[in-house]
Amino acid sequence: MTRKEATFIRQARVGHLATVDEQGQPLNLPFCFAFDGECLYSPIDEKPKTAAPRELKRVRNIRANPRVSVAIHRYDDQDWSRLAHIIIQGTAKILANGEPHRKAVRLLRRKYPQYRVMALDERPMIRIRVERCIRWGRI
Repeated sequence: MTRKEATFIRQARVGHLATVDEQGQPLNLPFCFAFDGECLYSPIDEKPKTAAPRELKRVRNIRANPRVSVAIHRYDDQDWSRLAHIIIQGTAKILANGEPHRKAVRLLRRKYPQYRVMALDERPMIRIRVERCIRWGRI
């Protein structure tokens, strides 16, 4: 991964996470994340959910099939020469505690002020180890 690609990923405020369940049914949803240069981290935060954190579809999918894809893009309605995206392919894991979890909490709170008042340290975290980046457009 180039420095420009890493910067593009770090600066993005939202991405789209794709997971797949045991039957091969995909799920794609927007998510907030932080990037440390090797892994993306995303919390199961306190925003309203339809299920308990460990029972959310994305968490169940990751447990069934840890292979995931993330799309991060830049869109400019006025200047399409600025359009760009990175597709990340990697392996996800659910973290509940430990140093990787604490590191993720620090990174996320630094990036998103909203997370500074949420109990991220008590909630599951998704870690995505980046294995491949596919870039399109001028990053």
